[in-house]
Amino acid sequence: MIKNTTASALKVIPLGGLHEIGKNTCVFEYGDEIILLDAGLAFPTDGMHGVNIVLPDMTYLRENSHKIKGMIVTHGHEDHIGGIPYHLKQFEIPVIYGPRLAMALLAGKLEEAGVSHRTELRTVRPRDTVRIGKNFLVEYIRNTHSMADSFTVAIHTPVGIVIHTGDFKIDHTPVDGEHFDLQKLAEYGEKGVLCLISDSTNSEVPGFTASESSVAPNLDRIIAQAPGRVMLTTFASSVHRLQIVLDLAKKNNRYVGVVGRSMLNVIAHCRNLGYIKCEDSIFKPLKEIRNLAEDKVLILTTGSQGEPMAAMTRIANGEHHELKIRKGDTVIFSANPIPGNTIAVVNTIDKLMMLGAHVVYGRDKGIHVSGHGCQEDQKLMINMTRPKFFLPVHGEHRMLIQHSKTAQSMGIPASNMVVIDNGDVVELTENSMRVAGQVPSGIELVDASRSGVVKASVLKERQQLAGDGVVTVAAALNWEGKLVAKPEVHLKGVVTSADRAEVIKLITQTIETVLSDRWSEFVKPATADSQVDVDWVGVQTQIEKAIQRVMRRELQSNPLLVFLMQIPEEAVRSEKAPVSPGSLEAPKLLSSPSSPSSPSSPSSPSSPSSPSSPSPANQVTGRRRPRTAARAAS
Repeated sequence: MIKNTTASALKVIPLGGLHEIGKNTCVFEYGDEIILLDAGLAFPTDGMHGVNIVLPDMTYLRENSHKIKGMIVTHGHEDHIGGIPYHLKQFEIPVIYGPRLAMALLAGKLEEAGVSHRTELRTVRPRDTVRIGKNFLVEYIRNTHSMADSFTVAIHTPVGIVIHTGDFKIDHTPVDGEHFDLQKLAEYGEKGVLCLISDSTNSEVPGFTASESSVAPNLDRIIAQAPGRVMLTTFASSVHRLQIVLDLAKKNNRYVGVVGRSMLNVIAHCRNLGYIKCEDSIFKPLKEIRNLAEDKVLILTTGSQGEPMAAMTRIANGEHHELKIRKGDTVIFSANPIPGNTIAVVNTIDKLMMLGAHVVYGRDKGIHVSGHGCQEDQKLMINMTRPKFFLPVHGEHRMLIQHSKTAQSMGIPASNMVVIDNGDVVELTENSMRVAGQVPSGIELVDASRSGVVKASVLKERQQLAGDGVVTVAAALNWEGKLVAKPEVHLKGVVTSADRAEVIKLITQTIETVLSDRWSEFVKPATADSQVDVDWVGVQTQIEKAIQRVMRRELQSNPLLVFLMQIPEEAVRSEKAPVSPGSLEAPKLLSSPSSPSSPSSPSSPSSPSSPSSPSPANQVTGRRRPRTAARAAS
């Protein structure tokens, strides 16, 4: 909640990118106007089963969508634009400004997601100025990064000028000849910058970040010495690296095959826009590549981070239908693992080596440089802009802390900076900077189908399934609170030293005990005006709790319980048709389920009307059901 806000203050609200790497999203709010800066995604951790994409919690923007006037995009990396198609399904963004390459990549994403009509894309060039709403004027300043067409932005607001660096390093010999516009930064430093919001990724690393051009000689040597095929994997969005590799392929008389959807997509857009320059003849389809001499082949692939479905990972697993590792192949990992991916990367490297490949990897080989500035780059940024206030972003907590120390060493008082978390509201006025509260923050998870958000409760159930398995219990009850037949109990993925027959016996006894001891609590006897009324959901809840206690005690674990309870058919009849309890026929036992989410096997030959196939109208599946028998049985 935002408390005691100042009406004339600029609010800066990062929703992602703090205390983490990825999903960079920042809100600027003044009065009744909001603009967004970037909207990225992150990738799931090992415990996020079935999750494909991690997004920031956008509750605040959904609730204030009427204030949104537009978005500014700094560059086209996934952690800066990957979330936009998902957000546009929830709220409209009137206009999105960004570099040509980022807009080209984004246009394809929006088209694929079917949300192109919910915004307008407009491209910008260096030193272009755009007005968004009444309160924001934004100038795009060319910077240097691992991706082409990257920008720092100067945001003119009623309280002063705020500079957001975007992702940057200061590369004096850029591959594309597009230099960092340090002159424009210096001009802003002379005018006066109220606040600098700066990339903290490499704040723990001393010195300057090496130029992208520095990897070329080392890659040239490795490719020239390779006796057979060369396979090189890097980030698909590392446009300058791709240009270097294509130039070296030509120099070493090798044809290039491209593998991986994202790699193909980026190269196609970059060639169309002129960010990658090469002859058409250098590319060959994989079918033709197979017929060339091995020392004439270079294959560019995705998978530098060990992603399960990426091309290099499938090649290492022997699962790629067109490429197999041969003895004499040289595989180059021209990328360092990002945090969280190290194990996946080293496993891929091990598998490639076992297949006979010579794998070149590691920081000491000089085949990769970061796209983010180190301490000296950060000092130069501070020195050029000379801000009054400082806000470190884009990094884990220790990186933000170190960046703030660097800023203090450059003369910015500790009282003029804050280290914050996602969702914190920073209020800026001409003379002050403070944290004024918090808005909802956190994560939203998109499952592998990319069609729905995975709620926390669903993720918890998936984790429980993976960790302790599932126990399915099916029981049928009659009006007297007795079991019609012995319950069916199935244990899937459950590890226990106890005898399974004994576990099933204990669960049966537990159900019988609950029914005998507590049945009277859930039954209202029949009267002259009404039939017997049973709180079937209450019965089910008590049975579930009792079974869970037994499982924790006997199994020494906490498997997911799926309890299916079948009740008499007449329990869901209209209250207008009272029936004597003695005349009711007990239901048949529910057939055993094939999965936690399926009460009956889909392959069962029983027809819906057969006695062994229970009607949906007389079963209760026991998870968060309404508190009436008729509703519970629906």
